[in-house]
Amino acid sequence: MTAIATAAALSLPISLYRPAKINTKKSVRGGFRVFALFGEEGGLVDKKSAWSTLFDVEDPRSKVPQCKGKFLDVNQALEVARYDIQYCDWRARQDVLTIMLLHEKVVEVLNPLARDYKSIGTMKKELAELQEDLAQAHRQVHISEARVATALDKLAYMEALVNDRLLQDRHTSGTDQTCASPSTSKQSLDIVKGKLPRKSLNVSGPVQPYNTRLKNFWFPVAFSTDLKDDTMVPFDCFEEPWVIFRGKDGIPGCVQNTCAHRACPLHLGSVNEGRIQCPYHGWEYSTDGKCEKMPSTQLRNVKIKSLPCFEQEGMIWIWPGDEPPTATIPCLLPPSGFEIHAEIVMELPIEHGLLLDNLLDLAHAPFTHTSTFAKGWSVPSLVKFLTPASGLQGYWDPYPIDMEFRPPCMVLSTIGISKPGKLEGQNTRQCATHLHQLHVCLPSSRKKTRLLYRMSLDFASVLKHVPFMQYLWRHFAEQVLNEDLRLVLGQQERMNNGANVWNLPVGYDKLGVRYRLWRDALEKGAKQLPFMKPM
Repeated sequence: MTAIATAAALSLPISLYRPAKINTKKSVRGGFRVFALFGEEGGLVDKKSAWSTLFDVEDPRSKVPQCKGKFLDVNQALEVARYDIQYCDWRARQDVLTIMLLHEKVVEVLNPLARDYKSIGTMKKELAELQEDLAQAHRQVHISEARVATALDKLAYMEALVNDRLLQDRHTSGTDQTCASPSTSKQSLDIVKGKLPRKSLNVSGPVQPYNTRLKNFWFPVAFSTDLKDDTMVPFDCFEEPWVIFRGKDGIPGCVQNTCAHRACPLHLGSVNEGRIQCPYHGWEYSTDGKCEKMPSTQLRNVKIKSLPCFEQEGMIWIWPGDEPPTATIPCLLPPSGFEIHAEIVMELPIEHGLLLDNLLDLAHAPFTHTSTFAKGWSVPSLVKFLTPASGLQGYWDPYPIDMEFRPPCMVLSTIGISKPGKLEGQNTRQCATHLHQLHVCLPSSRKKTRLLYRMSLDFASVLKHVPFMQYLWRHFAEQVLNEDLRLVLGQQERMNNGANVWNLPVGYDKLGVRYRLWRDALEKGAKQLPFMKPM
């Protein structure tokens, strides 16, 4: 009988279930006891459960629009998607009911009173049948989850399709179009057939430990100007403490920021003759991590962990991964004609992925940065990020800004400076002056990011010689970041509590979505990462 009940739960509308039938061949003690759910006639009519409204939903399959072989416009496709959602809702309720019924049956089988009337063999057989039925129910739940994901994908893609249609209408000279074009109809048909070009995103819950694949890159950790011969720079990377300093030959090295003797932080000490000295007992380490001096005791073969370290074009790079480092390091210098005006390092209490999401988004500027650079900006009717079909770079419309995400954690942007807030119809090439920015979001920990910011200009070179200008740039950068921080910190809190920070991506989220898809594929070990040229 359990097999019949399971089949009914998986294939029939809820209106066809009748608990009375379930109990016709067995006593109340051996049945499912779901009278309270459905309000059957009897002693429990007045004890209707709140569950009754949850399961009393009509099967929507008979009302699905007949669209096979037809070309659909956007509105018709949306109607089909609406019925998809209704079916997913109905199907999910059947899944829940099935598991509830089976759970009730398990409770009945294991009831101490039932054991007085059944042999161990009979109970074992019944539990084995129930185990099989539960496994089938769980498989059905996974199928329903996949259907929900597909339905959400359809809605997301159709939203993009509608936005594209609105964009076409915006540039059309006032003529009303009552029917869809063949190309639009074909796209809508593809939607109904399930040809979906993008996946849904789920970035929710507490940040998980970092995947080892994310570590197999060169990471910039400091500017060369901040690392003098007799200084050191401590920092965290992927939850581990490190410190960089220059050896006797002036070449930088990176070692674990923990003395092998008593775990004292090495950065509290000093750099002597190209070695970093622990402030506790004076043990000294070279740039490769080898302990070369142990005052007051016999020298032993002691070494702390070190990382491959390299200096290039004004930045110190490390390789924290377990794979051999690549031979080349990406160039992060500004384009030709630009001069560097400011290099700033800040520690921010934000997970680095959320910070990258923020930096890859420009549509928030006229709402968030109303006290700084976007003060007085008008709000465009439509913001787009235009990019090749495969790429992590492009430009914003209507803002004259080119932007690129460069793996693993860098954002480069070139901003045309001309009539801020009134930029429609212009691109960066049409602007006479430009600001170039580099943001490096080093993942210090799951709740902290080390931000390296470099600002360059192709005009006003005299500003480099103005005293204390560096402090003015830093003050302005902190003001802009503070406008973002209060929002992103709120996102982080809600994400840790289960909210999905990428619940409803729209057209202008394109670059941020591509970053998330790239990172997801990387962490899952994809052989060819999306939006990247084949190696």
